[in-house]
Amino acid sequence: MADPATISPATLLKDELDIVIPTIRNLDFLEMWRPFFQPYHLIIVQDGDPSKAIKVPEGFDYELYNRNDINRILGPKASCISFKDSACRCFGYMVSKKKYIYTIDDDCFVAKDPSGKDINALEQHIKNLLSPSTPFFFNTLYDPYRAGADFVRGYPFSLREGVPTAVSHGLWLNIPDYDAPTQLVKPLERNTRYVDAVMTIPKGTLFPMCGMNLAFDRELIGPAMYFGLMGDGQPIGRYDDMWAGWCTKVICDHLGWGVKTGLPYIWHSKASNPFVNLRKEYKGIYWQEELIPFFQSVTLPKDCTSVQKCYTEIAKQVKAKLGKVDDYFNKLADAMVTWIEAWDELNPSGASKSSDLPNGASK
Repeated sequence: MADPATISPATLLKDELDIVIPTIRNLDFLEMWRPFFQPYHLIIVQDGDPSKAIKVPEGFDYELYNRNDINRILGPKASCISFKDSACRCFGYMVSKKKYIYTIDDDCFVAKDPSGKDINALEQHIKNLLSPSTPFFFNTLYDPYRAGADFVRGYPFSLREGVPTAVSHGLWLNIPDYDAPTQLVKPLERNTRYVDAVMTIPKGTLFPMCGMNLAFDRELIGPAMYFGLMGDGQPIGRYDDMWAGWCTKVICDHLGWGVKTGLPYIWHSKASNPFVNLRKEYKGIYWQEELIPFFQSVTLPKDCTSVQKCYTEIAKQVKAKLGKVDDYFNKLADAMVTWIEAWDELNPSGASKSSDLPNGASK
């Protein structure tokens, strides 16, 4: 594994990473990201009205998919892709043919570090993904592979090689990623605390994954990054990324991969309406008291040796154990299976990196 301190990320992964952006509006925010994103290919998933024209600044290499494209490409299996919810972004993961994915929301801008320098979030994510994780034994100096750090005294030498990093979970300055009740009681709270650290989330520990500043190794964990059934026609929203995070973490723990959280920070520019959020979240606030114990108790058989097998097994357990909480989870379990079937159709095992997939509008 390369020393992350010596990696030149932008040149190394220029042709190996796609940036996935869900949106309902013109992507003017890309102007601020131009120095960092322009070398990369963008996959834009347009939510809402497919007849609305989305403007992308000149000079970016991109594909744009709307709901009509999703229906055309997936046919009946398009039912697994959420509508009128940022969960639609996972369609971009499915149609990408790159090894890595970075996904960002369109209200996220370039943050500055404490010295006032612009943070290249993508570069830090790449460094996280290209260096190993340490999920089986916690290093009190956090990421031991970072320049200026190492394993502390008492850290087992047999574990120092680490394991592949599947997920890099970044954070946010300014508007915190709060649920609606917390937004309502702390409407003016802003995150100004910049913690200069990356850590591996230990094996057996779940976390609330946020999709607004997230990168992952698509070849390792891509089929588990399904953001569920949310938004239009569903009784719940704003749990899409967390659902994917819980499934992903259980699978990473089973297959022996790592999840990192911490750097990089982005600037989250605007808070969503807490009253609207409460309508989307209120069932989830009750259901999560059942969901967390469920994921804490999920066990995967030894013959689950691929992400697809693991994910299909989780879907089976969702139907068996969460279906009695609400019929929604029976629908979600079926959609999880449909997602895997669609993923495998568009990403056949052993297929070449190039694809004859009928793309959306390309630029």
